Amino acid sequence: MSIIDKAVEANRNYAKSYDPTLGKRPAPKIAVVTCMDPRLSDLPGILGLPHADIDVIRTGGPAVTEDVLGELVVSTRVLGTTEILLLNHTGCGFTTFTDDELNAKLSASTGDASPAPMRFFSYSDPEQNTEEQINKVRSHPWIAKDVPVRGFVFDVGTGLLREVQRIAQQTAS
Repeated sequence: MSIIDKAVEANRNYAKSYDPTLGKRPAPKIAVVTCMDPRLSDLPGILGLPHADIDVIRTGGPAVTEDVLGELVVSTRVLGTTEILLLNHTGCGFTTFTDDELNAKLSASTGDASPAPMRFFSYSDPEQNTEEQINKVRSHPWIAKDVPVRGFVFDVGTGLLREVQRIAQQTAS
C-alpha cells in the first residue's frame, strides 16, 4: 500500500470522530511563515499557541516570495491576523546547494534544461536570510506598518528560538 493510500485510509478513520465545528471560518491571530521542513511541523508545540491561532504559510527556505506576500496580505487584511512571525531554522536543506548548482544538476540528470534557470531561493546563512525576509515583508505597501514582523531561527539541536534583529534597508538618496 502506498503512503498516499495509507493516508486516505487514515482519513476515513479521522472523519469518524471529526468535530464539524472545526469547519467554521478561521480567525487566526498570527501568521507564521516557515520552512517546509517537517521538523517545523509542530508549531503549536514550538510556539505554545493553539492550532486555531496560527495561520501557517510554508515555503522552502522559508522564502518570502510574491505568493507568500499575497498570502500575508490576505492573512492580515482579510483573516485579521495581527502579527507576522518568520521562522527559519538551522540545518536547512536549502543551505546545501546554490540555485545555479541545483539547476545544473537537474538539467544534467533529467536531460532537460528547459525549466532552467529555476529560482529555488537557496541561501547560506539562516540569520541573514531571515533578516532579508523581514525586510521584504516590511517593504510591502499592503502590509500595515503597525503589524509587528519579527524573525527567528529555530535551533533543531536544542528546540530553542533565537530572534533575528532587522537591520533597516538602506535607501538611495
